[in-house]
Amino acid sequence: MGDRNGTVRGPVHEALAELELVDHHCHGVAVDALDRAAFESLLTEGDRWPGVSPFDTPAGVAVRRHCAPLLDLERHAPADVYLARRAELGPREVDRRFLAAARTGVFCVDTGFAPHRITTPAELAEAAGGVACEVVRLEGVAEAVAARGVEADGYADAFRAAALEAVRRPGVVGVKSVAAYRTGFDLDPARPSDADVTRAARRWLADGGRLADPVLVRELLWTAVDLGLPLQLHTGFGDSDLRLHRVDPALLTDWLHLISGTIPVMLLHCWPYQRHAGYLAAVFEHVYLDVGLTLHHVGPARARAVLEEALEITPFRKLLYSSDAYGVAEFYGLGALAFRRGLGDLLQDRVDADELGLPDALRLARWAGADNARRVYRLPDGH
Repeated sequence: MGDRNGTVRGPVHEALAELELVDHHCHGVAVDALDRAAFESLLTEGDRWPGVSPFDTPAGVAVRRHCAPLLDLERHAPADVYLARRAELGPREVDRRFLAAARTGVFCVDTGFAPHRITTPAELAEAAGGVACEVVRLEGVAEAVAARGVEADGYADAFRAAALEAVRRPGVVGVKSVAAYRTGFDLDPARPSDADVTRAARRWLADGGRLADPVLVRELLWTAVDLGLPLQLHTGFGDSDLRLHRVDPALLTDWLHLISGTIPVMLLHCWPYQRHAGYLAAVFEHVYLDVGLTLHHVGPARARAVLEEALEITPFRKLLYSSDAYGVAEFYGLGALAFRRGLGDLLQDRVDADELGLPDALRLARWAGADNARRVYRLPDGH
Protein backbone atom coordinates (compact mmCIF):
# COMPACT_ATOMS: atom_id res chain seq x y z
CA MET A 1 0.00 0.00 0.00
CA GLY A 2 2.05 2.89 -1.31
CA ASP A 3 1.72 6.64 -1.39
CA ARG A 4 -1.21 8.45 -3.01
CA ASN A 5 0.60 8.33 -6.34
CA GLY A 6 2.23 4.98 -5.73
CA THR A 7 5.61 6.67 -5.18
CA VAL A 8 7.88 7.37 -2.23
CA ARG A 9 8.33 11.09 -1.65
CA GLY A 10 11.57 11.44 0.29
CA PRO A 11 14.32 9.58 2.13
CA VAL A 12 12.29 9.42 5.36
CA HIS A 13 9.32 7.95 3.48
CA GLU A 14 11.67 5.51 1.78
CA ALA A 15 13.14 4.38 5.10
CA LEU A 16 9.70 3.92 6.63
CA ALA A 17 8.51 2.00 3.58
CA GLU A 18 11.37 -0.45 4.03
CA LEU A 19 11.10 -0.69 7.82
CA GLU A 20 9.57 -3.87 9.22
CA LEU A 21 7.12 -2.63 11.82
CA VAL A 22 6.47 -3.92 15.32
CA ASP A 23 2.73 -3.75 16.00
CA HIS A 24 2.65 -3.54 19.78
CA HIS A 25 -1.13 -3.83 20.13
CA CYS A 26 -3.47 -5.73 17.81
CA HIS A 27 -6.00 -8.56 17.63
CA GLY A 28 -6.84 -11.48 15.38
CA VAL A 29 -8.85 -11.31 12.15
CA ALA A 30 -12.12 -13.08 11.38
CA VAL A 31 -11.72 -16.69 10.30
CA ASP A 32 -15.06 -16.96 8.53
CA ALA A 33 -16.25 -15.20 5.39
CA LEU A 34 -18.02 -11.92 6.16
CA ASP A 35 -21.26 -10.80 4.57
CA ARG A 36 -21.96 -7.09 4.14
CA ALA A 37 -23.58 -6.67 7.55
CA ALA A 38 -20.72 -8.41 9.35
CA PHE A 39 -18.03 -6.52 7.44
CA GLU A 40 -19.69 -3.16 8.02
CA SER A 41 -20.06 -3.86 11.73
CA LEU A 42 -16.28 -4.27 11.92
CA LEU A 43 -15.60 -1.00 10.08
CA THR A 44 -16.97 1.09 12.93
CA GLU A 45 -16.69 1.46 16.69
CA GLY A 46 -20.38 2.42 16.70
CA ASP A 47 -23.46 0.49 15.68
CA ARG A 48 -24.88 0.01 12.22
CA TRP A 49 -27.85 2.33 11.79
CA PRO A 50 -30.70 1.91 9.29
CA GLY A 51 -29.96 3.82 6.11
CA VAL A 52 -26.39 4.71 7.14
CA SER A 53 -23.45 2.66 5.89
CA PRO A 54 -20.09 2.53 7.70
CA PHE A 55 -18.57 2.70 4.22
CA ASP A 56 -19.63 6.37 4.35
CA THR A 57 -17.20 7.22 7.14
CA PRO A 58 -13.54 8.28 6.97
CA ALA A 59 -12.54 4.67 7.66
CA GLY A 60 -14.91 3.26 5.02
CA VAL A 61 -13.76 5.74 2.39
CA ALA A 62 -10.11 4.96 3.20
CA VAL A 63 -10.76 1.23 2.76
CA ARG A 64 -12.28 1.77 -0.69
CA ARG A 65 -9.43 4.11 -1.68
CA HIS A 66 -6.36 2.35 -0.29
CA CYS A 67 -7.41 -1.28 0.11
CA ALA A 68 -9.26 -1.81 -3.17
CA PRO A 69 -6.07 -1.92 -5.29
CA LEU A 70 -4.76 -4.82 -3.19
CA LEU A 71 -7.85 -6.77 -4.24
CA ASP A 72 -7.09 -5.96 -7.92
CA LEU A 73 -9.79 -3.27 -8.03
CA GLU A 74 -9.74 0.35 -9.09
CA ARG A 75 -9.30 2.95 -6.38
CA HIS A 76 -12.62 4.09 -4.87
CA ALA A 77 -14.38 0.91 -6.01
CA PRO A 78 -18.04 0.89 -4.93
CA ALA A 79 -18.77 -0.98 -1.72
CA ASP A 80 -20.73 -3.76 -3.46
CA VAL A 81 -17.90 -4.34 -5.92
CA TYR A 82 -15.36 -4.33 -3.11
CA LEU A 83 -17.27 -6.86 -1.04
CA ALA A 84 -17.93 -9.13 -4.02
CA ARG A 85 -14.23 -9.26 -4.82
CA ARG A 86 -13.40 -9.89 -1.19
CA ALA A 87 -15.81 -12.82 -1.12
CA GLU A 88 -14.39 -14.17 -4.38
CA LEU A 89 -10.84 -14.25 -2.99
CA GLY A 90 -11.86 -15.76 0.36
CA PRO A 91 -10.67 -14.92 3.89
CA ARG A 92 -7.23 -16.56 3.73
CA GLU A 93 -6.15 -14.80 0.55
CA VAL A 94 -7.56 -11.46 1.69
CA ASP A 95 -5.72 -11.75 5.00
CA ARG A 96 -2.50 -12.72 3.28
CA ARG A 97 -2.61 -9.70 0.97
CA PHE A 98 -3.27 -7.11 3.63
CA LEU A 99 -0.90 -8.57 6.18
CA ALA A 100 1.84 -8.68 3.56
CA ALA A 101 1.11 -5.06 2.66
CA ALA A 102 1.44 -4.02 6.29
CA ARG A 103 5.05 -5.28 6.32
CA THR A 104 4.89 -6.04 10.03
CA GLY A 105 7.42 -8.42 11.54
CA VAL A 106 6.16 -8.72 15.12
CA PHE A 107 2.60 -8.70 16.42
CA CYS A 108 1.79 -8.24 20.12
CA VAL A 109 -1.69 -9.74 20.18
CA ASP A 110 -4.34 -8.98 22.78
CA THR A 111 -6.08 -12.34 23.11
CA GLY A 112 -8.80 -11.18 25.51
CA PHE A 113 -11.39 -9.90 23.03
CA ALA A 114 -13.05 -12.44 20.75
CA PRO A 115 -16.76 -11.92 20.08
CA HIS A 116 -16.10 -13.45 16.64
CA ARG A 117 -14.10 -16.51 15.56
CA ILE A 118 -10.68 -14.96 14.99
CA THR A 119 -7.18 -16.14 14.25
CA THR A 120 -4.85 -17.16 17.04
CA PRO A 121 -1.56 -15.28 17.40
CA ALA A 122 0.23 -18.17 15.70
CA GLU A 123 -2.21 -18.17 12.77
CA LEU A 124 -1.87 -14.43 12.39
CA ALA A 125 1.92 -14.63 12.38
CA GLU A 126 1.88 -17.46 9.84
CA ALA A 127 -0.33 -15.49 7.46
CA ALA A 128 1.97 -12.47 7.78
CA GLY A 129 5.27 -14.32 7.67
CA GLY A 130 6.16 -12.76 11.03
CA VAL A 131 6.16 -13.69 14.70
CA ALA A 132 3.50 -13.15 17.34
CA CYS A 133 3.63 -12.47 21.06
CA GLU A 134 0.72 -12.42 23.49
CA VAL A 135 -0.70 -9.65 25.66
CA VAL A 136 -2.91 -10.95 28.50
CA ARG A 137 -6.12 -9.04 29.21
CA LEU A 138 -6.45 -8.99 33.00
CA GLU A 139 -10.22 -8.47 33.17
CA GLY A 140 -10.59 -11.79 31.36
CA VAL A 141 -8.38 -13.47 33.95
CA ALA A 142 -10.47 -12.05 36.79
CA GLU A 143 -13.75 -13.08 35.19
CA ALA A 144 -12.44 -16.61 34.61
CA VAL A 145 -11.54 -16.85 38.29
CA ALA A 146 -15.07 -15.80 39.23
CA ALA A 147 -16.59 -18.25 36.75
CA ARG A 148 -14.67 -21.16 38.27
CA GLY A 149 -16.05 -20.33 41.70
CA VAL A 150 -14.20 -18.63 44.53
CA GLU A 151 -15.10 -17.29 47.99
CA ALA A 152 -14.94 -13.54 48.43
CA ASP A 153 -12.13 -13.71 50.98
CA GLY A 154 -10.09 -15.85 48.60
CA TYR A 155 -10.68 -13.79 45.48
CA ALA A 156 -7.60 -11.57 45.71
CA ASP A 157 -5.16 -14.46 46.13
CA ALA A 158 -6.91 -16.51 43.43
CA PHE A 159 -6.81 -13.63 40.96
CA ARG A 160 -3.16 -12.87 41.62
CA ALA A 161 -2.22 -16.53 41.22
CA ALA A 162 -4.18 -16.83 37.97
CA ALA A 163 -2.64 -13.64 36.59
CA LEU A 164 0.85 -14.88 37.44
CA GLU A 165 0.12 -18.21 35.75
CA ALA A 166 -1.19 -16.43 32.66
CA VAL A 167 1.88 -14.23 32.18
CA ARG A 168 4.17 -17.24 32.53
CA ARG A 169 2.77 -18.73 29.32
CA PRO A 170 5.38 -18.87 26.53
CA GLY A 171 5.36 -15.75 24.39
CA VAL A 172 3.59 -13.40 26.81
CA VAL A 173 5.23 -9.95 26.76
CA GLY A 174 2.68 -7.72 28.47
CA VAL A 175 -0.72 -7.28 30.08
CA LYS A 176 -3.68 -5.07 29.29
CA SER A 177 -6.60 -3.52 31.14
CA VAL A 178 -9.86 -2.16 29.77
CA ALA A 179 -10.58 -0.18 32.93
CA ALA A 180 -11.57 2.63 30.56
CA TYR A 181 -14.66 0.63 29.59
CA ARG A 182 -15.48 -0.68 33.04
CA THR A 183 -15.05 2.30 35.38
CA GLY A 184 -13.09 5.05 33.68
CA PHE A 185 -9.96 6.50 35.26
CA ASP A 186 -11.41 8.81 37.92
CA LEU A 187 -10.51 6.23 40.58
CA ASP A 188 -8.87 6.44 43.97
CA PRO A 189 -5.23 5.86 42.97
CA ALA A 190 -4.21 4.05 46.17
CA ARG A 191 -3.92 0.29 46.43
CA PRO A 192 -7.12 -1.01 48.07
CA SER A 193 -6.92 -2.85 51.38
CA ASP A 194 -7.54 -6.58 51.58
CA ALA A 195 -10.75 -5.90 53.49
CA ASP A 196 -11.98 -3.52 50.80
CA VAL A 197 -11.21 -6.09 48.10
CA THR A 198 -13.09 -8.81 50.00
CA ARG A 199 -16.16 -6.60 50.43
CA ALA A 200 -16.11 -5.62 46.75
CA ALA A 201 -15.60 -9.23 45.67
CA ARG A 202 -18.57 -10.30 47.74
CA ARG A 203 -20.79 -7.78 45.92
CA TRP A 204 -19.46 -8.71 42.49
CA LEU A 205 -19.58 -12.47 42.97
CA ALA A 206 -23.17 -12.21 44.19
CA ASP A 207 -24.29 -10.08 41.24
CA GLY A 208 -22.16 -11.69 38.48
CA GLY A 209 -21.44 -10.04 35.14
CA ARG A 210 -18.39 -8.19 33.93
CA LEU A 211 -15.76 -6.91 36.32
CA ALA A 212 -16.79 -3.28 36.81
CA ASP A 213 -16.39 -2.64 40.52
CA PRO A 214 -14.05 0.33 41.11
CA VAL A 215 -12.28 -1.34 44.03
CA LEU A 216 -11.62 -4.52 42.06
CA VAL A 217 -10.45 -2.53 39.05
CA ARG A 218 -7.97 -0.74 41.31
CA GLU A 219 -6.83 -4.12 42.64
CA LEU A 220 -6.39 -5.29 39.05
CA LEU A 221 -4.22 -2.28 38.15
CA TRP A 222 -2.03 -2.74 41.20
CA THR A 223 -1.73 -6.47 40.45
CA ALA A 224 -0.45 -5.46 37.01
CA VAL A 225 2.26 -3.45 38.75
CA ASP A 226 3.22 -6.50 40.80
CA LEU A 227 3.49 -8.66 37.67
CA GLY A 228 6.30 -6.46 36.38
CA LEU A 229 5.39 -6.50 32.67
CA PRO A 230 4.40 -3.53 30.47
CA LEU A 231 0.77 -2.60 31.06
CA GLN A 232 -1.35 -1.49 28.12
CA LEU A 233 -4.28 0.80 28.96
CA HIS A 234 -7.03 1.64 26.51
CA THR A 235 -7.52 5.42 26.65
CA GLY A 236 -9.71 7.77 24.63
CA PHE A 237 -11.62 6.67 21.53
CA GLY A 238 -13.57 3.43 21.66
CA ASP A 239 -17.08 2.11 21.32
CA SER A 240 -20.18 3.39 23.12
CA ASP A 241 -19.55 1.28 26.24
CA LEU A 242 -17.07 3.85 27.52
CA ARG A 243 -17.69 7.41 28.66
CA LEU A 244 -15.20 9.55 26.81
CA HIS A 245 -14.88 12.23 29.49
CA ARG A 246 -13.80 9.56 31.99
CA VAL A 247 -11.03 8.02 29.85
CA ASP A 248 -8.74 11.03 29.58
CA PRO A 249 -5.30 9.59 30.48
CA ALA A 250 -4.56 12.73 32.52
CA LEU A 251 -6.94 11.28 35.13
CA LEU A 252 -4.24 8.66 35.81
CA THR A 253 -1.71 11.25 37.00
CA ASP A 254 -1.89 10.51 40.74
CA TRP A 255 -1.67 6.76 40.14
CA LEU A 256 1.29 7.26 37.80
CA HIS A 257 3.06 9.14 40.60
CA LEU A 258 2.42 6.26 43.00
CA ILE A 259 3.81 3.60 40.65
CA SER A 260 6.84 5.60 39.50
CA GLY A 261 9.88 3.36 39.05
CA THR A 262 7.87 0.17 38.52
CA ILE A 263 6.43 -0.85 35.14
CA PRO A 264 6.09 0.76 31.70
CA VAL A 265 2.55 2.06 31.12
CA MET A 266 1.47 2.04 27.49
CA LEU A 267 -1.33 4.50 26.68
CA LEU A 268 -3.24 3.15 23.69
CA HIS A 269 -5.10 5.14 21.03
CA CYS A 270 -5.53 8.34 23.08
CA TRP A 271 -7.67 10.41 20.65
CA PRO A 272 -8.88 13.10 21.36
CA TYR A 273 -6.44 13.20 24.28
CA GLN A 274 -3.22 12.68 22.33
CA ARG A 275 -1.80 15.96 23.69
CA HIS A 276 -2.64 14.91 27.26
CA ALA A 277 -0.93 11.57 26.65
CA GLY A 278 2.06 13.40 25.20
CA TYR A 279 2.32 15.48 28.35
CA LEU A 280 2.31 12.33 30.52
CA ALA A 281 5.00 10.73 28.36
CA ALA A 282 7.07 13.90 28.65
CA VAL A 283 6.98 14.08 32.45
CA PHE A 284 6.87 10.42 33.52
CA GLU A 285 9.77 8.12 32.66
CA HIS A 286 7.53 5.05 32.59
CA VAL A 287 4.78 6.35 30.27
CA TYR A 288 4.59 5.59 26.53
CA LEU A 289 1.88 6.12 23.94
CA ASP A 290 0.52 5.25 20.54
CA VAL A 291 -2.37 6.57 18.46
CA GLY A 292 -3.18 3.13 17.06
CA LEU A 293 -6.94 2.75 16.79
CA THR A 294 -7.18 6.38 15.71
CA LEU A 295 -5.10 6.04 12.57
CA HIS A 296 -7.27 3.72 10.54
CA HIS A 297 -10.39 5.61 11.60
CA VAL A 298 -9.07 9.02 10.51
CA GLY A 299 -7.34 7.43 7.50
CA PRO A 300 -4.04 8.34 5.86
CA ALA A 301 -5.39 11.80 4.97
CA ARG A 302 -5.46 12.89 8.63
CA ALA A 303 -2.84 10.62 10.20
CA ARG A 304 -0.20 13.33 10.12
CA ALA A 305 -2.41 15.77 12.06
CA VAL A 306 -2.99 13.26 14.86
CA LEU A 307 0.67 12.21 15.03
CA GLU A 308 1.82 15.82 14.94
CA GLU A 309 -0.28 16.69 17.99
CA ALA A 310 0.90 13.57 19.80
CA LEU A 311 4.52 14.45 19.08
CA GLU A 312 4.42 18.13 20.02
CA ILE A 313 6.20 17.37 23.31
CA THR A 314 6.41 13.56 23.42
CA PRO A 315 9.99 12.28 23.64
CA PHE A 316 10.73 10.35 20.47
CA ARG A 317 11.70 7.34 22.54
CA LYS A 318 8.11 7.18 23.84
CA LEU A 319 6.02 6.81 20.63
CA LEU A 320 5.11 3.29 19.45
CA TYR A 321 3.24 1.92 16.47
CA SER A 322 0.08 -0.13 16.78
CA SER A 323 -2.73 -0.94 14.39
CA ASP A 324 -5.30 -2.14 16.95
CA ALA A 325 -6.60 -4.11 13.97
CA TYR A 326 -9.47 -6.44 14.81
CA GLY A 327 -11.67 -8.61 12.63
CA VAL A 328 -10.80 -7.28 9.18
CA ALA A 329 -7.26 -7.51 7.82
CA GLU A 330 -7.76 -4.22 5.98
CA PHE A 331 -7.04 -2.40 9.23
CA TYR A 332 -3.57 -3.96 9.39
CA GLY A 333 -2.71 -2.57 5.97
CA LEU A 334 -4.49 0.74 6.49
CA GLY A 335 -3.01 1.35 9.93
CA ALA A 336 0.52 0.70 8.69
CA LEU A 337 0.02 2.95 5.66
CA ALA A 338 -1.40 5.79 7.76
CA PHE A 339 1.46 5.52 10.26
CA ARG A 340 4.17 5.43 7.60
CA ARG A 341 2.70 8.30 5.62
CA GLY A 342 1.81 10.50 8.59
CA LEU A 343 5.12 10.09 10.38
CA GLY A 344 7.05 10.31 7.10
CA ASP A 345 5.33 13.54 6.11
CA LEU A 346 5.96 15.33 9.36
CA LEU A 347 9.58 14.18 9.73
CA GLN A 348 10.45 14.84 6.08
CA ASP A 349 8.98 18.34 6.25
CA ARG A 350 11.11 19.09 9.31
CA VAL A 351 14.18 17.86 7.45
CA ASP A 352 13.30 20.00 4.43
CA ALA A 353 12.86 23.03 6.72
CA ASP A 354 16.23 22.31 8.38
CA GLU A 355 14.52 21.80 11.74
CA LEU A 356 15.77 18.21 11.89
CA GLY A 357 18.81 16.50 10.44
CA LEU A 358 18.18 13.60 8.09
CA PRO A 359 20.17 11.09 10.19
CA ASP A 360 18.09 12.09 13.21
CA ALA A 361 14.85 11.77 11.27
CA LEU A 362 15.77 8.29 10.09
CA ARG A 363 16.69 7.28 13.63
CA LEU A 364 13.43 8.63 15.06
CA ALA A 365 11.42 6.81 12.39
CA ARG A 366 13.10 3.50 13.30
CA TRP A 367 12.47 4.10 16.97
CA ALA A 368 8.76 4.76 16.56
CA GLY A 369 8.14 2.04 14.01
CA ALA A 370 9.97 -0.78 15.73
CA ASP A 371 12.84 -0.13 18.12
CA ASN A 372 10.88 1.49 20.95
CA ALA A 373 8.58 -1.52 21.16
CA ARG A 374 11.50 -3.94 21.01
CA ARG A 375 13.14 -2.14 23.93
CA VAL A 376 10.07 -1.79 26.17
CA TYR A 377 8.77 -5.33 25.61
CA ARG A 378 12.28 -6.81 25.51
CA LEU A 379 11.72 -8.29 22.08
CA PRO A 380 14.67 -9.81 20.19
CA ASP A 381 16.03 -7.95 17.18
CA GLY A 382 14.73 -9.29 13.87
CA HIS A 383 12.63 -12.46 13.71
